[in-house]
Amino acid sequence: MSNPINKMTGHFRNKISGAMQSVEVPEWDLKIYYKASNTLAEEAKLIELAQNGKTVEALVETLITKACNEDGTKMFKKIDKPAMMNEVDPVVLIKVVGEMNADDSNIEYAEKN
Repeated sequence: MSNPINKMTGHFRNKISGAMQSVEVPEWDLKIYYKASNTLAEEAKLIELAQNGKTVEALVETLITKACNEDGTKMFKKIDKPAMMNEVDPVVLIKVVGEMNADDSNIEYAEKN
């Protein structure tokens, strides 16, 4: 009999090891790569922000967490957060994160509860 935790972690490893998706951002002259899934720890931070009414901050955290270069390295660092919060076109950022989260309704779920 297989260990249930091995089945659970194996499923997630398969999910995050798949091909990266991408979104073209002509306004920023960027192609942002990302995995559709986050770890539960990453999701917890985003859900907490959303539940505390910090939806915009959750969007920025989503971009920092998910956005990668083509080689899979993180595109942004935590130090980029203040610039994103204050110096980036919010319409574009919301559009990009919306595309990245198209199949992920955790933030919307958290806001409703």
